[in-house]
Amino acid sequence: MDSTMPERTLTIDKAIVLAPMEDVTDLPFRVICKRLGADIVYTEFVNSEGLIRDSRKAKEKLQFSDEERPFGIQIYGGEESSMEAAARIAEEQDPDLIDINCGCWVKDVALRGAGAGLLRDLPKMERIVRTVVDSVRKPVTVKTRLGWDGESIRIVDVAKMLEDAGIQALTIHCRTRAQGHKGDPDFTWIPRVKEAVKIPVMVNGSIEMPERIKDLFEETGCDGIMIGRGAIDNPWIFRQAKEHLLRRQQPDPVSLEERIRILLEHLDLSVQWKGERKGVVEFRKHYSGYLKGLPNSSKVRQDLMQYVDVAPVRDRILQFAESLSQDPVGIPTWHG
Repeated sequence: MDSTMPERTLTIDKAIVLAPMEDVTDLPFRVICKRLGADIVYTEFVNSEGLIRDSRKAKEKLQFSDEERPFGIQIYGGEESSMEAAARIAEEQDPDLIDINCGCWVKDVALRGAGAGLLRDLPKMERIVRTVVDSVRKPVTVKTRLGWDGESIRIVDVAKMLEDAGIQALTIHCRTRAQGHKGDPDFTWIPRVKEAVKIPVMVNGSIEMPERIKDLFEETGCDGIMIGRGAIDNPWIFRQAKEHLLRRQQPDPVSLEERIRILLEHLDLSVQWKGERKGVVEFRKHYSGYLKGLPNSSKVRQDLMQYVDVAPVRDRILQFAESLSQDPVGIPTWHG
């Protein structure tokens, strides 16, 4: 086999995938989203410089379980040599694909010429992407934004350039780098991109409702939807979106019992993979999502934030769930 050709390809109709998110898409969260219907899951973005320097934190981000497949490792950086070496290190872990981050908008990344910073130097973006594609046999994909700002949107040209460089798919966050997460995403660019390239195109950007996912498939002709922050408070969105696409009706609500069951399942995964103290402490950021809208949940969250052992966490959550089941008035059900 030619070393420049992808080792394998993925074919998923109307894929609904979990976006790479720093400090969110660790292994336990990815597994939960996979169990709830995510077609592809990605690591947090991994610093290429950290990988080549054998950083423990960077290497830990590469860990995954077979249950997560198809699974992608996302890397970022602004130097060709570092990205080439990092891609080879990532490939050694045997992911299903390697994604290049050309869309991170935060200053520490973008203003150093990585992430969305590459949108200000398209020849450099092309060199980096082509170098990574040529250095690995896994399929290589790219996630980017519409442009650096509203005056420099060249996403159609960028898509054609990246396709020519050999990527297998493109995800577009439909905001500019200048917008960050503010303002409405502009999905009207997607049909123009689809006309210009043959590779699959996925869309991303404040997609938080199952109904919106169906609409975007129809409005844009995109090949997939990438869910980011919408999955943090509602990891059921993947299942709900597929129900909505299939049945063309409101997805089934998420019961209190299932919310609590998945919360505890996620907690157990966190402890299993990180150890008890670290697993409990790092899980704290998920309480607000799982308990969102429940009566007296703020007091429960305050209690949970004090614990560093798993047993009292489980006891407090089960106690809370029992109190709600005895007096269910005012308990919301999640439709997304």
